[in-house]
Amino acid sequence: MEIEEPKAVPEIEEPSGEFPRDPHLERSRRALPLLALTALGVVYGDIGTSPLYAIRECFHGPHRVPVTEDNVLGVLSLVFWTLVIVVTLKYLVYVIRADNRGEGGILALMAVVRSQVAQPRRRWLVVSLGIFGAALLYGDGILTPAISVLGAVEGLEVAAPGLHRGIVPVTVVILIGLFLFQRRGTAGVGIVFGPIILLWFITIAILGISGILREPGVLRAVNPAHAAQFFAINGLAAFLVLGAVFLVATGGEALYADLGHFGALPIQIDWFTVVGPSLLLNYFGQGALLLSNPEAAPNPFYHLAPSWGLYPLLALATAAAIIASQAIISGAFSLTRQAVQLGYLPRVEILHTSAVKIGQIYIPVVNWLLMVGTIGLVLAFRSSSNIAGAYGVAVSTTMVITTFLAYFVARRVWGWSPWLAGAVTVGFIAIDLTFFGANILKLGAGGWLPLLVAAAAFTVMTTWERGGELLVERFGKTKLSMDHLLKDVGQHGPTRVAGTAIFLTGDPDMIPTALLHNVKHNKVLHEQNVFLTVRNEEIPYVSTRDRVSVEDLGSGFFRVIGRYGFMEDPNVPAILEETRKAGLEADLRRPTYVLSRNAVLPAAHPPLARWRESLFIFLMRNSLRPTQFFRIPHNQVVEIGRQISL
Repeated sequence: MEIEEPKAVPEIEEPSGEFPRDPHLERSRRALPLLALTALGVVYGDIGTSPLYAIRECFHGPHRVPVTEDNVLGVLSLVFWTLVIVVTLKYLVYVIRADNRGEGGILALMAVVRSQVAQPRRRWLVVSLGIFGAALLYGDGILTPAISVLGAVEGLEVAAPGLHRGIVPVTVVILIGLFLFQRRGTAGVGIVFGPIILLWFITIAILGISGILREPGVLRAVNPAHAAQFFAINGLAAFLVLGAVFLVATGGEALYADLGHFGALPIQIDWFTVVGPSLLLNYFGQGALLLSNPEAAPNPFYHLAPSWGLYPLLALATAAAIIASQAIISGAFSLTRQAVQLGYLPRVEILHTSAVKIGQIYIPVVNWLLMVGTIGLVLAFRSSSNIAGAYGVAVSTTMVITTFLAYFVARRVWGWSPWLAGAVTVGFIAIDLTFFGANILKLGAGGWLPLLVAAAAFTVMTTWERGGELLVERFGKTKLSMDHLLKDVGQHGPTRVAGTAIFLTGDPDMIPTALLHNVKHNKVLHEQNVFLTVRNEEIPYVSTRDRVSVEDLGSGFFRVIGRYGFMEDPNVPAILEETRKAGLEADLRRPTYVLSRNAVLPAAHPPLARWRESLFIFLMRNSLRPTQFFRIPHNQVVEIGRQISL
């Protein structure tokens, strides 16, 4: 699919005034309890379902250790301090402050760091790390639904061992329903997510307390000496178990990614009052159960429940797993929109499933790719234990990248001294690298899968970015400056016809290619000509007053720049409506949109590798039409095309 003038990834340009956060986040204090309840259902589904499989993998997974008192206390000590240091201190105290005008997530973090780094090599490193970290989250989007739903449905085996063969088919049916539902959005049922997850945390806390009451001595595990003793006893085996221990923190990155939806305070309130205590109680309860009944190791979570409560617990766990999956899928949609707006992915169809909630979007191509990947994963691995081997690799790698990027924020944005920022970074990254090392050893057990998905996504994103830059260079060699046009029109301009023409252009200082071809072939110009540039800023939202700027160039020519953040969707008719308020004196009742349609052909000597050139051409041809992406009325469009090569 040919497109209009390509744009390079934009440099950040600070318009005047302040940039507000998402207006949906500006809520009163009275709304805080409801906001916290809603955040509970969206933010904590992933980490909240970790009790289904985390402890089990330590004592029943491929790198299990024997169920002894020392090992149980050692594992629980590692779990406790992982939640305290990685989730609480790193994410909920430190990283959560590194927001991009209220928005979180690795691409948002990369954008703010990039705007603070001037040295080209450092900028390249920051961008590469950010893109790869974002690419890893697509692998997480495949793994989370698979392991969460499988882990929940595996309760059937505890309730009725004869139903073992039905676990995979039931999981596949649930996943198909989950992905088919995405088109409808979560606006209608989102209000129930919070109460369900709240019930889930209350339930797992009660189950944990029941286990602890049987073996109160398990609480000794809060002493880090038990973790040290665990390593002294088990050596290399203890290091391998860290890959399973890390599963308790796999939702940590999601806390940061969802920052823009709720703000820091509701997320922190949920963690310190509900989520953190409930998780710790359940993990310690499972440990207490193992001390009294080592045979429960194949599934200590479900064995905590009384026999009469197995089926209700199974239903609740499945609901929690579905909600956790829903959150990660929505996160993949949001990540894709950010990547498109920042210039790292081609334009794709983005549908809004709610008229009032800006974050409620649906991207068909991402949804179907995730569905195929998730169901294929379940059919190939067939158990949550097998998938667990692949699960920690993606998240542990992303955590390392987040810590590294947060260092630049601490130094450049917060103004920390090199010693303070360095000490904090070294402390966190030492832990991150330890978990990364334990997880990377799982490559042969499925850890290759998220890295393969990430490598594919990284290749697509970097190829699209580089190809766009090359096209900009290619167009730059043939374009003429705006001053040249105005001078030429003043001396011997072509015939002018009535009406207003809108030309979309990536470079506001150069004459649009579509205008040059229109004059060359049709020998006419409209009485009024508007050169419109849609500029994507490296911030999430742009204020209304800074949305549009208008400049009268004379002779019936106007330059208009519309600004959008990476969490917003461009709308050309809306920009033109704003230009009236900004003083544009042109007839915009029914303008003609003149767009370029450029067919990119293989070059004789391409600057990219031949396979990357072919990939870029494929992406270009399948990119969403500008009329759809920019919401331009299709019956007011004239397209002028040409064939070009990189």
